Amino acid sequence: MTLPPEHSSRPAVQTLRWMFRPIEFMDEARKRYGETFGVKFIGFQTPLYFTSDPGAAKVIYSNSQNTLPPGRNTVLEPVMGPRSVLLLEGSEHMARRKLMLPAFHGERMRAYEEVIEEVIGREIDSWQQGQEFRIHPRMQSVTLEVILRAVFGVADEARQARMREALGVLVHQTASAGRQLIGLASQRLGRWGPWRSFEKTLRRVDERIYEEIAARRDDPDLESREDILSMLLVARFEDGSEMSDSEVRDQLVTLLLAGHETTATALAWTFDLLLRHPEALERLRTEIAEGDGDEYLRAVISESLRLRPVVPIAGRRLAEEIEVDGYTLPAGADISPAIYLSHTRPDIYPDPHSFKPDRFLDGGPETYSWVPFGGGVRRCLGASFAEFEMRIVLREVLGRCRLQAASEQPEGIKRRNITFSPSRGTPVVLVERRPAAAAAAFA
Repeated sequence: MTLPPEHSSRPAVQTLRWMFRPIEFMDEARKRYGETFGVKFIGFQTPLYFTSDPGAAKVIYSNSQNTLPPGRNTVLEPVMGPRSVLLLEGSEHMARRKLMLPAFHGERMRAYEEVIEEVIGREIDSWQQGQEFRIHPRMQSVTLEVILRAVFGVADEARQARMREALGVLVHQTASAGRQLIGLASQRLGRWGPWRSFEKTLRRVDERIYEEIAARRDDPDLESREDILSMLLVARFEDGSEMSDSEVRDQLVTLLLAGHETTATALAWTFDLLLRHPEALERLRTEIAEGDGDEYLRAVISESLRLRPVVPIAGRRLAEEIEVDGYTLPAGADISPAIYLSHTRPDIYPDPHSFKPDRFLDGGPETYSWVPFGGGVRRCLGASFAEFEMRIVLREVLGRCRLQAASEQPEGIKRRNITFSPSRGTPVVLVERRPAAAAAAFA
């Protein structure tokens, strides 16, 4: 059996580089070791193998018996909770996925369109013409508000303010790579210092969430409501049982952390790329103004998610031996498609570091060459909702506003929580804004 080469640096060095310079780390490793290689992080006795091979990604994601690699629960479970759909395995995971999936597809998802339009419309109205601002935190505000309305279903302004404050603090405290390292170390060393402060934040969040769950259970209109919290309370498993309050809490926090930062970051990257590629921007603005479909809008989003994938890896522990890029990995090995590396293979994407939405106008490459949401039975539950929200936000902003990049220097990449985010927050300037009623004629 021939295993892939392993990175030769010490685990401490690999961990720090992965946390703070992930793109450089992966690019250098690919040049040195090839498209498949092993890394070893602090606290793990066995390597995690990275691969950019789309054939391997298909095999890895298609086998439903493959499980999550170790360590994920250690980092995420204290926040998301033990019943999070993101952390459960096997039949338990599938039962909850089946229960939650209808909320993110078809007509049910389209019921949220008006909410998203209202939220982004208010956000646009708050921008000052000629003033520089960072669009990433503005998109974070938008996606948090959408979650408050569409997921939690909170309409009362006073309750919205309480939830917004509590959830905002939670998102902030889980954001940086440094906080992750400190928090993880604190947790393992007795939950002192930063971890103790974080636990206070979690308690405040839980208080607000359980208040909403209790109020919703008492709502006589519960079954007719369209928010996801209400759907979770009404839904039943195949045996007729329902989710407990604590499990509903776990799913809500999961949807918050998995759907808020990721979508906001994807939007920030898309604006950054469009503002630095004027031909693509004008082509998209023309499509939006003409109102004749959204083919190019979808291609822009796909290309942005290819070039700037928000989440870098989505790994599995193998249930059986597989062949990867000429190597053999045994059952029990941990492997992840390295999404950034997969998306920048020149044999699949010629000129891979250039922003070219036309790549996706004819359907794009094969499925497992483009995996920004993972794949298989653990593919991101909210992928369709995220792309739907992105289309609406881009349509509304570009239909009403002319923006320009505030700096000629392209954005660098830094880690926020599990995401690859714009290092400066994507600074832009509002050049011109039209009223919402005039957006259709603005090109």
